[in-house]
Amino acid sequence: MPHQLTTCTFCGVGCGLYLETAEGRVSGAYPSLSHPTNRGRICLRGWHVHEVSGSPDRLLHPLIRRSRGFEEATWDEAVELIAERLRAIVMQHGPQAVAFLDSPRCSNEEAYLLQKLARAVVGTNNVDHGTGVYVHNSINVLLDMLGVPATTNPIGDLSLSDVILVDGVDLARQLPTVAGIVLRAKLDGARLIVVDSRRHRLAGHADVFLQIRPGTEATLYGAMARVIIDRGLEDRSFLKSRCGGFDAFLSATEHFDLLTAAEECGVPPEALEEAATLYAEAQAASLVYSTGLEARHEETIRAAVNLALLTGQIGRPGAGVYALTEHNNLQGVCDMGMLPDMLPGYRRVTDEEASARLGSLWQAELPREVGLSAREVLGGLGNGAIRGLWLGRYDPASTAFFGDAAWALQQCEFIVVQHLFMTETAAFADVILPTTAFGEETVTFTSTDRRIQVAEKVAAAPGATEPAWRHIVRVARALGAEWEYDGPADVMAEIGQAVPFYEAASYDNLRRDFGVQWPCTWQRPVGTPRLFADGSGEQHPFRLQPVRPPVPVPRSAEFPLTLVFGYSNYYWHKNVLIQHSETLKREYRILLLDYPEGFVEVNTEDARELSVRDGETIRVCSAGGCVEIAARVTDEVRRGAVFAPFFVKNVDQAIRGHAANGSPYVPVRIERIRP
Repeated sequence: MPHQLTTCTFCGVGCGLYLETAEGRVSGAYPSLSHPTNRGRICLRGWHVHEVSGSPDRLLHPLIRRSRGFEEATWDEAVELIAERLRAIVMQHGPQAVAFLDSPRCSNEEAYLLQKLARAVVGTNNVDHGTGVYVHNSINVLLDMLGVPATTNPIGDLSLSDVILVDGVDLARQLPTVAGIVLRAKLDGARLIVVDSRRHRLAGHADVFLQIRPGTEATLYGAMARVIIDRGLEDRSFLKSRCGGFDAFLSATEHFDLLTAAEECGVPPEALEEAATLYAEAQAASLVYSTGLEARHEETIRAAVNLALLTGQIGRPGAGVYALTEHNNLQGVCDMGMLPDMLPGYRRVTDEEASARLGSLWQAELPREVGLSAREVLGGLGNGAIRGLWLGRYDPASTAFFGDAAWALQQCEFIVVQHLFMTETAAFADVILPTTAFGEETVTFTSTDRRIQVAEKVAAAPGATEPAWRHIVRVARALGAEWEYDGPADVMAEIGQAVPFYEAASYDNLRRDFGVQWPCTWQRPVGTPRLFADGSGEQHPFRLQPVRPPVPVPRSAEFPLTLVFGYSNYYWHKNVLIQHSETLKREYRILLLDYPEGFVEVNTEDARELSVRDGETIRVCSAGGCVEIAARVTDEVRRGAVFAPFFVKNVDQAIRGHAANGSPYVPVRIERIRP
């Protein structure tokens, strides 16, 4: 069977793998032994995600909603209708009445062209990606503190760390390849610190496991900083030469006390102190967290990154900050400018110089008003302001666990959907454009460690399907734009002009090795595996940020438990790719055979006190409402906490829908339902 080296497009790790083909179709996958990220290993998803392309449910032709339902159409008919309706909406309501949302699974090329269509052709900054519904907290923090909103080191560098601090991410279930690297590093002598309210698989291997009360993460890291300073373990040379804001930060640490913080966090003070000392005294320590966890607010990430700066754990092999992305191109779509307040390359839309430079490249006057976020759009379509909506490979009706996306979509006048399948969201569309699958197009993706890689085409696309970036070019031309792109390499050439740190990321350069990590410039075409390794930061210093103890999550006799929303292994069964891979669908639905309508997790001791049995239907109540749901009794969740996976929508809407600001922590009580 012919085979071609490519990159897995399921999650953000960016593993290298080979695709096999048979009779012109993708037939198998196996890992690359020499790829620096996975070195011969891939997870269950990587082994089987190729099955998606062979699904019999693939959309093969453009579809237009008619009076009798969806009907097949030609590309000319579909594109003409899209251009006509978008033009009419803009003329009647203005460009701010249209929004463009894509998935963090979209390629760099289609993300770049979609935001260009929005800004340069339609005239709006209403652009965002799917995970934007959970707020871009990591981007803002890392921009403010490091100047670069990205992971600082290669994934493989974790094997060089003496200490690895894993915060709030279940690596073994969410990013198994990374979990394997961390565990092998521990076997080789690295010390492992895990901070989480859930006892997941990796926590069982930790040297120090801080099973904290939900919502106390910032308090924990503030107290760790206080321990480091009190014991004189800070890197004074690094702080003096490369960091600003130390005085304000130091003043803020005075509000933390080891014993008080340990009591608030629900952890032994000696364990908190040990974690702080291990991290500070390490020759090379890594901080690992997930940008996909809504539960990690800006203040938590800020407090954690402070530790890296305080101890100089930046810019060296094995020492860095890992902002892990679970979707395969979350880093890339952000780099490309799929953000309502930032242009490609992370320049603010209000930045006159940046707008003028891009406007000159695109030959268009760019809007300066900050656009609506995905949360604002899907929370009610901008309070009725959005009349037209473009959704690129994004299925919010199924996966956006904030508000009621299905209700919001019903309020929209005109919806365009690009997708492989007839999803829950596509059912609301007026026009559906069929896209190519993994292995059927040549495009690029940027992994969680800034590695830009080419995903190669190895098989022909079925029916009339086309790469999503071509759809966007068709519509732009129909709207009068003079776009000329002969292929994805032409798009990447323009990206290099629009995004300075992609300057030398040509397809020829990317194919020379296993991709290139940005910044990738003409001065350094081989890329930059480790940020700040050259001492940069002296001219543009890092900034420590003062963090004060947050207001504790309220607990009372009426609502003695804290409900936490987050990801888990079970979340993945809702993923549209998994739903169309028979092997993955079977694997990820195993637990739901016992809990077919979903569940919340309750600690074993709490369940015993409440006389709740595993699988029993219970009533979970907050100040705003109640919901009935099955209980999964487990030691994975700590005492006093109740864990709800995001996909259990009825819990989300009944409980958190009433919480101020959509807080991920809600005081609740559990009631038994008597027969």
